[in-house]
Amino acid sequence: MLRVELFITYWYAMGKIITVCNQKGGTGKTTSAINIATYLAISGKRVVLVDLDPQANATSGIGLNKHSVTKSTYHVLLEEAELKDILLATAVPNLWLAPSNLDLTGAEVELVGALGREYRLKRALQKEKGNYDFFIIDSPPSLSLLTINGLCAADSVIIPVQCEYYALEGLTQLSNTVKLVRDNLNPNLAIEGVLLTMADLPKK
Repeated sequence: MLRVELFITYWYAMGKIITVCNQKGGTGKTTSAINIATYLAISGKRVVLVDLDPQANATSGIGLNKHSVTKSTYHVLLEEAELKDILLATAVPNLWLAPSNLDLTGAEVELVGALGREYRLKRALQKEKGNYDFFIIDSPPSLSLLTINGLCAADSVIIPVQCEYYALEGLTQLSNTVKLVRDNLNPNLAIEGVLLTMADLPKK
């Protein structure tokens, strides 16, 4: 079981980028990303929660109206805006949001012929690494170009996994994807840990 204290205490580095990723939906990925980002912010770290999912659940989950977002991660990926220009303050001190909205659904099509399309998010985050302690990326529940952008930008990945047998099949597939990204696109990508979610623990 991954403990948030572990990577604060032992793996902390200025501007560390962590992607919360699982290609399977319903694993608690967005909830985990929001809670980790909030915990870090409450601990005194300057944190940016990056919503890379077109469903924008992290945006609404942190308490902002996704329908009122005018500049989002879509504009960052298309290099029409800098990351600093889209950041929104949240109700949590030290926590900012790079929001998403439905515009992001078109990003993959628009980027299909773009040079270095896998590194669009990485380039945007690198410009701001000196201003924040952590970037927590909530990736979409698919192995898409958006997810690959999140993995290419990240120093490490947290994998939320439901506590049930069939979730292990998805974990194997994602582990293979992480290996492919590490071998071909981001050699420094590490697995931060596996986060067990939706555990039905026995009552004492």
